[in-house]
Amino acid sequence: MLTIRPERPADYAAVEQLTRQAFYNMYMPGCVEHYLVHTMRTHPDFIRELDDVLVLDGQIIANVMYTKAQLTTPTGEVKPIVTFGPLSVAPAFQRQGYGKQLLNASFKQVRALGYPAIVIFGDPNNYVGRGFKSCHQFQVGLPDGKFPAAMLVKELVPGILSGKRWHYTMSSVMDIDVAAAQEYDDHLPPMKRQWQPSQEAFKIISQAYLTD
Repeated sequence: MLTIRPERPADYAAVEQLTRQAFYNMYMPGCVEHYLVHTMRTHPDFIRELDDVLVLDGQIIANVMYTKAQLTTPTGEVKPIVTFGPLSVAPAFQRQGYGKQLLNASFKQVRALGYPAIVIFGDPNNYVGRGFKSCHQFQVGLPDGKFPAAMLVKELVPGILSGKRWHYTMSSVMDIDVAAAQEYDDHLPPMKRQWQPSQEAFKIISQAYLTD
């Protein structure tokens, strides 16, 4: 039996453990995503209505969390939007469509709350099939004018971003203190921090930019 429901306080430890297992050694030796989950819940930008878990036969196997973000034009127009992450799927259940089901359900919730767009940083191979497109296509860039290849945009209201240039600002909760995250990790059951090829792939995509 599969259900999608809001995360509850009783789920917190299981979700952090799930997130740790899903991301460990993926982008760096160890990971910081479980620490982000731990700190995000008390941050003012956290959107509790969009904090969901996917439960299969009584076991939490996936989780997604959203925070507030914003787009700003050079003339000062501000458009509140959202970003999600982490999106965590237990390793034994990855590449089986569970993340897709959880995201699709959350997109409906985002629309219902009135947010017109979602901006994320991620591997395009994982998200283009979910309706995300290059940030460059929507003229959504960083405040310095750059268009990261990993920054992806999904319009929930078609055309809402058309005809303007936008700067993306994420929540301050994403400014993770890596040293604090590693200290937090040190107090959890040990997992081996090590290098793997996905870390080099992440380095490449995270340092790539699109040009006009």
